[in-house]
Amino acid sequence: MYRINEIFYSLQGEGHWTGTPMVFVRFSGCNLRCPFCDTDFMKYVEMSLDEVLGAVKDVAGECRRVVFTGGEPSLQLNQPLVDALHDEGCSIHIETNGTHLLPKGIDWVTLSPKTDVEGMAGNPEVVLERADEVKLVYHGGAVPERWSRFPARYFYLQPCSGENTEEVVKYVLGHPQWGLSLQTHKLLNIR
Repeated sequence: MYRINEIFYSLQGEGHWTGTPMVFVRFSGCNLRCPFCDTDFMKYVEMSLDEVLGAVKDVAGECRRVVFTGGEPSLQLNQPLVDALHDEGCSIHIETNGTHLLPKGIDWVTLSPKTDVEGMAGNPEVVLERADEVKLVYHGGAVPERWSRFPARYFYLQPCSGENTEEVVKYVLGHPQWGLSLQTHKLLNIR
C-alpha cells in the first residue's frame, strides 16, 4: 500500500521540464522536515498498486509522463510501480532529496538536496551518485561547491518560496552554470 497525498494532472512548474504536462503522484511522508515544505503530510489515502495505476489513468488522458514527488517519494516508490507504469508506456520522473536509493528504470531524476537547509534536524546525506538535474532551493549565501560538481546535466537555483528572487537572479548571472527555476505553478495559480 502507498500513502498518497494526491494524484493530479497539471503542468510541471519547476526545473528543466517547466511548462510540460505531467501526472503528479504526490506521496505523503518525508524523512526530513524542511521549514518551507508545502505538503500536508497528515492528509493521505492508502492505495494499492492497481488503485494508483487506475487513478493515474483516470487523470492522464493522452499524457504519458508521471512525476513522483512528495514529501519524499523514494520512501515509497518501488520497482513494481515503476515497472507497471513503464508497461503502460509512461515515462517516470522523480523529484527526490537524494537520501535514499531509487528503483531502477526511472527516466528523469531531479535531485533537490536539503543538506544545507538552515535549521534542518540532523545532517541528511545524499546517497545518489547522479541525477539528470540538480534543483537547489536557494536560501542565500554561497551555493555549496559540491552541488556545482555533482554529476548532472542541468543545474537550477530556485528562490525559497519566491521570497529571494532578486538575490537568486544575481547569483545565477554571476554563476552561469546555474539556471533560474521559478515555481511557475504558483505564479500561474495552478496546481
